[in-house]
Amino acid sequence: MQYFNPKTLKSIFLIAIAIIICSSVYAQTPAASTAAKAPAATGATVYIDKFFKTYEKDGTSRAIINIFKTNPLVDSTSLRGLIAKIDTTRALIGLYIGKELIVQRKASNSLILYSYLVKHQNQPVRFTFMFYKPKNDWLIYRLYFDDQVDNELEESAKINGKTP
Repeated sequence: MQYFNPKTLKSIFLIAIAIIICSSVYAQTPAASTAAKAPAATGATVYIDKFFKTYEKDGTSRAIINIFKTNPLVDSTSLRGLIAKIDTTRALIGLYIGKELIVQRKASNSLILYSYLVKHQNQPVRFTFMFYKPKNDWLIYRLYFDDQVDNELEESAKINGKTP
C-alpha cells in the first residue's frame, strides 16, 4: 500500500491554486483592455448625437453653442460666423432628414475625428467633428462644415486626378 507524503500533497495543492488564479487573471485581461478602449470614443459620440438632435429640433445656433460648451476656450461670439454660414446654407438646402457616418479617424486615444454626411431635402452637406481629451473628458476641438462632399466624391472618381 502506498502513502501520500503530506509535503507532496501540499505542493500539488499549491500548484493547482496557482494555475487557477493565473488562468482567471489571464482570462480577464482582454475584457479589461477592451472595456478601457470602448469609452474613448463613447463620450464624443454622445456629444455628436446630442448635437444632431438639437440641430433638428432647436436649430443651428443652439446646437453649435451647446456642443462648444464642452470647450471653455471658445466663447459664443466666435461662433457667430459659423452659425450664420450654416443657417444661410440650411435655408437653401431644405429640411434636415438625417445623418450618416462617412469616416471615423483616431490620431491617438486623445484626438479623434468623425465626419458625417448630413442629409437635407435638396442636397447633402458635411459636418466634421474633432474631439480632444486633455485629461478625462472629451471636448470639441474643431467643427468643420462644408457643402463640397459631392465635388470631392466626383474628383476621386477621376483617373490620376485629371479631368477628361
